[in-house]
Amino acid sequence: MTIPKPLVQLNQAFLVATVLAGLIFHITFLLMPFAIGAVTLVTKKNPLISYSRRFLRNPPNSYPQEDRDQQLFNQWIATVCLGLALIFFAAGLPIIATVFGAMVIVAAGVALMGYCIGCTVRYQLMMWKHRRAKTNY
Repeated sequence: MTIPKPLVQLNQAFLVATVLAGLIFHITFLLMPFAIGAVTLVTKKNPLISYSRRFLRNPPNSYPQEDRDQQLFNQWIATVCLGLALIFFAAGLPIIATVFGAMVIVAAGVALMGYCIGCTVRYQLMMWKHRRAKTNY
């Protein structure tokens, strides 16, 4: 299963914009991307991507495609980081919270420029699992 690249980029831009707004203006902005991430992880469907699909000018399969499983992995990382940021803000540790929020901004921002940090992490994790399984036989 795949997702059209413009929709993936929309999600990345949404993450950058809302997390940046949350760190600059007020932490409640972090609730929006966290909630969307949580819904995505539970339902395996991103509400922002599902809603935005109707605005594509061409048929979805005419765009470059991104792997759905990879995007869910990336969403998992972003949602965990946002959840930790919210917890650390609530605990009165704004510096640590800001670090976790900045990690989301950097990862999504770099992905918009063409390099997927989550892809590298997932690839290394898959290789580690493969090597580990190979040595167990």
